[in-house]
Amino acid sequence: MELTVPPAVAAKARVAGSGGWLTGLPGLVAELSREWGVTVGRAFPDATEAFVAEAVTADGTPAVLKLLVPRAGGHAGHEIAVLRLTAGSGCATLLRHDEARHALLLERLGPSLADLGLPLERRLEILCDAAARVWRPVPAPVALPTGAAKAEWLIGFIERRWADLGRPCAAATVRHAVRAAERRIAAHGDDRSVLVHGDVHQWNALRAGDGFKLVDPDGLRAEPEYDLGVLMREDPVELVAGDPRDRARWLARRTGLDATAIWEWGVVERVSTGLVLAAIDVQPLARQMLGAADAISRDATSGP
Repeated sequence: MELTVPPAVAAKARVAGSGGWLTGLPGLVAELSREWGVTVGRAFPDATEAFVAEAVTADGTPAVLKLLVPRAGGHAGHEIAVLRLTAGSGCATLLRHDEARHALLLERLGPSLADLGLPLERRLEILCDAAARVWRPVPAPVALPTGAAKAEWLIGFIERRWADLGRPCAAATVRHAVRAAERRIAAHGDDRSVLVHGDVHQWNALRAGDGFKLVDPDGLRAEPEYDLGVLMREDPVELVAGDPRDRARWLARRTGLDATAIWEWGVVERVSTGLVLAAIDVQPLARQMLGAADAISRDATSGP
């Protein structure tokens, strides 16, 4: 079977040391097609984290086959856990899964929010509402990373990747992000922790009937402000065109959450994601995100 793997997915596999997964991808797709009784069609060209393709089940139901790039950290298990907990409410419905092979079969949804050309404020409204539908208690048997553990991991990731990439943003920007992550670690409390998606943005919100569902959850047990911090890293050009803190204040008013926590998660996510995008050469977005991070760190204050 000849497959078209998006360049960003191939680059992520190489960065993760999963070149063998790329080579074996056609065979894996063929195996799952037989075992799950699905016919696999065209691949989605804009995927970045996984090979994602249209599929049709034996009874004619439209579906999506998703094969995650294997990497350390248990990402497939975390995504499967989120989808099982949400059970189609807030996130896409999980039809089949094989954690060992990083494979998921999902309901097929409509176009992404990014394809609809809506104004930024309307997109933020939709994404806030979509994220809130995911937030719920995490049952004790479900093992997901905490927000504090994720912040600790992000500190190490930012420092290592910044050095590996030849310092693509200012050292002060890295220090600013590390300090923000340390404050979120100190603020973590199990009493406020809920299930959070972890990567809420317009490409991960897909039309479902008259609303939207989220796809590609990272899966954390964290304060809900984490998801809104992701919205602070997105649309970086628009963010720095005015006062960046205005967006954190707006998100806080919309959701009744804490503006400072939203701001600090945004500082961390902006730098870490900018470095991820730089590593797989997603341009100009990587430069824009890191440029926004530099501008914000130069004007750093205590918060919004």
